[in-house]
Formats: sequence, C-alpha cells, structure tokens
Amino acid sequence: MLSYDELAPPERELWDAFPEGRHVDLRAGVPEDDRAAEGGRWGQERTVRAAVIVALLLGANTAQRGAVACLRLAGARISGHLNLAGAQITYALWLEDCWFEESVNLLGASTQTLVITGSHVPGIEAYAARIEGTLDLRRSVVQSLASSPFNHVSTALSLSDARVAGGMLLNGAEISAPGGWAVAAGGLVMEGGVTCNGGFVARGEVRLPGAQLPGGLFMQGAQLLSPGPRGTALALDNAAGSTLDFSAGFTANGTVRVRGTRVSNNLTFEGAVLNGPSGGRGASLAAPLMQAVDFDFTLAEPPSGWVDLRGAQVSNLYDSDHIWPEVVELDGFVYGSIKMDMGRERREAVGRRDSVVRRVAWIRRSPGYNPQPYEQLASWYRRAGHDDDARRVLLAKQRHRRQTLPRAARMWGHLLDTTVGYGYRPWLAGVWLLALTLLGTLSFDSHSPTPVKQGEGAPFQPLVYTLDLLIPIGGLGQRTAWYWPHDGLQWLAYLLIAFGWLLTTAVIAGVTRALQKN
Repeated sequence: MLSYDELAPPERELWDAFPEGRHVDLRAGVPEDDRAAEGGRWGQERTVRAAVIVALLLGANTAQRGAVACLRLAGARISGHLNLAGAQITYALWLEDCWFEESVNLLGASTQTLVITGSHVPGIEAYAARIEGTLDLRRSVVQSLASSPFNHVSTALSLSDARVAGGMLLNGAEISAPGGWAVAAGGLVMEGGVTCNGGFVARGEVRLPGAQLPGGLFMQGAQLLSPGPRGTALALDNAAGSTLDFSAGFTANGTVRVRGTRVSNNLTFEGAVLNGPSGGRGASLAAPLMQAVDFDFTLAEPPSGWVDLRGAQVSNLYDSDHIWPEVVELDGFVYGSIKMDMGRERREAVGRRDSVVRRVAWIRRSPGYNPQPYEQLASWYRRAGHDDDARRVLLAKQRHRRQTLPRAARMWGHLLDTTVGYGYRPWLAGVWLLALTLLGTLSFDSHSPTPVKQGEGAPFQPLVYTLDLLIPIGGLGQRTAWYWPHDGLQWLAYLLIAFGWLLTTAVIAGVTRALQKN
C-alpha cells in the first residue's frame, strides 16, 4: 500500500490534483525536450510510477464533494507496468505526451473515457475490456507486445471482444507490429465511430473480423504499410457497419478483406491505392458475399492484385475507366446500377457507344466462363431501357460459352452465330434468305429446266422455284415439277434445299435458346 511520504514530488502533485480533476503538466516547455519518443531520457523530476496511477484509479485518494475526480497527466515518464487487468474503474484517465516504460494492461477491465494521446506505449492489452466513453489514442505510437496471451502473435493494440460505448480516435497514431497484428479487434463492439485519419499508420495486420461498427470506420488517407503474416493488410470479415470509408489516399500494401461484411450505407475506395501483397500474387480486395448500398471503386490507380467480388450484393456500383485489374472475380456479383466517374459528374454507364464493349471486357477479366455476370449485366441494361445492349451482352455470353464446348458443339455454335446470332440477331436469317433467293433466282433464270412430265404443271418461275427449295415446310409446286439436266444447277438446287433446312433449324434453335435463362 502506498503512503504519501513515499511519493516523489511529481507523484505528490498528481496525488493532490486527482480528487479535483486538475491537470498536472510535467512538460519542460521546449519541443525538443518534450517529444514522447525521447521519454526514456527524462529524469526523476518527470517520472511517475505506474503503481501510483493504479492506486489513484482504484480509489486510493477519494474524490472531494463538488468536484469530479479525474487523472490528468502530461509529459510524464511512467515507470513500471500499468496493470489494470480486471479493474472496475470509475474515473476517466487522460495521459498526454507520456512515455511508458512497459505496456498497458486493461484485460477485462471496466473503465470510463480513456485518453492516451501523443504518447509512446509498448503495447496495449484491452481484451474484453468495457470502456464507457471514448478511447482516444491520437498521435500516439503503440508498439507490439512480445506476444498476446490470447492471440499468440505479436500484437500492438489488442481490443478483441472489447466494447466501447463511445468512439475510437486513432488520428495520426502509429500502431506497429511488423510481421504481426498491429490491431487485433475481432468481435469488437464500437458504438461510436472509429476514426483513423490524419496520417494514421499501421505496420502489421489490422484485424476487425466480426466487429460491430454502427458508427462507421473512417480511414481517409490512412496507410497500412506492412501486411500480416498472411499478406493481409486489413481483415474485416463478417463485420457490420454503417460506413466503411477508405478514401482520400488510403493505401494498403496487402489484401483488404471484407468477406461477408454488411455495410448499411457506403463502402468507398475513392482515390485509394490498393497495392495488394508484394509481387501481385494475391488479392488486393477480397470482398466475396459483401453487402453494401453504395460501393465506390474509383481508385487512384488500378490495384496490383486481383479483385474478388463473388456473391457480393450492392445497390449502386461506382467505377471509372481503367481502374480494374487484369483479374476480377464477378461470379454471383449483383448490383442495381452502375455509375461511372466522368470528371465532376457520375452518370449511368449506359448510352455510350462503347458501353457494352467495355462491360463485356470487364466480365472477361473473370477466370473461366460463368453465365451469371452476363445475365446480371443484361438485366441492368434492360432495366435502363437498353434492350439492344442487353441482347449484345447475351450474344457475348454465348460466344464465351462456345469456347468451353467440344469441337462439334463449337461448330454448331458458329453456325448459330453466323445465321441468327444465337437468336439475338434474327434479322441475319432474313439477310441469308435474301442472299440465297437472289443467288438461286439469277442462276435458274439463265437456263431452261426440264419438266418432270411434259405438258403438265405450272410454268417455270425462277423466284418461286428458289423459294420452294429454301422453304422446307409445305411446297409451292415448282420443286416437284422441274429438274435440271445440267449437274451444276442440280447441285445448286440440292445445296439450297440443305441451306433451307439448316437455316430453319438454326432459327428455331436460336430463338429457343434466346428465350431460355441459361
């Protein structure tokens, strides 16, 4: 048990100030001498033992009537281990520009607002902690613990299964655990927003799987420089939040994972840089089964790794030309509309002359053949009132599918494509019919045929005779009444009969295929 007589002068000042919540400032007033990174050189005149802080927060010097007790300390070197594991703390803690000799342990603790700003801390363990206020770590440098008893990985800031009634401020903070976990916050419940702007830097994986973020996650301009052991920069799998904002120069040197994440408003990467794992051998963005209202993917530059959107669902997709990587997984991706970034405006990406060409090329970035991306794109064109573009997309789908078929099926596919465009261009059948009719009429008009029976039958009509050959159903009486002594014209008649059957079969097959959903 600490006694007042044992306290050093700065500790006595803090002890006396605590009941009234007065601010104790041990800074020298010289910027070079007050940098927290140099706190290891500060002498006894600026040193406060962690045990003194623990004693005050646990009620060693009770509050005075008419005052709100609070521990407010600036510019101190805090020696020893600040161990508050399991503690029930009813006072706010404000530490500014301090240097910690050892880590901070809030394992399972329940506390009020916790502010550690502009400080240098060798790790914060807050597993399953309850903070009934704000967690403020702005401008602080938090370095990795040797290991976390729950993560078994080098960790700088541990907030797994923690609950924070307010928000968390990490603006300008640097959280470092190279090769480990900079932030381990699986199952975190943050009722306020998480703000990581103003030069936030993380070295190591930032992990928030299953986190509940109703106030949103804002990482504008944040830099995730060193991925974790699996090449992941940010893991937000199965999380839920109102807004996920990775814009304004946000940079991730590793995979950003939002698998199964539900975003009730906006997921944005506007102006972001997604470098992906080194060497480009992994995903820059892994977002399968993700759900969002608005998905803004207007990056500053194309990502170096692939993008996985399989099974994702968004109401509005925002993109721009030349921002998609070489590989994009789109199977099962559902969207209500696509809007393109065109300078200062964002418009529906329909009506442009090259719209279908660009969108089909986008789908072809997906490995292998999957019909769903084509069906989804065609459905969007239909809803936008561009039925012709929808048919062009479905025709592109059949051509892509044809490449996966056996040789015989590919040949039949080429025939359907050439004759009727798989049923999406039925006017081609009319062009073929007109061309063959013209060929037959001119050829048969230059020679005289021989009647099958002399003196019987209708007079020979080259046009009617040609149509009789081309139309396999019914008959016009010409084909059975005349024949050709010349082998060349007789073979032409046979070919026209064959083309007639092929053309009719292709039309029926193409139209049937066009009416199907596959």
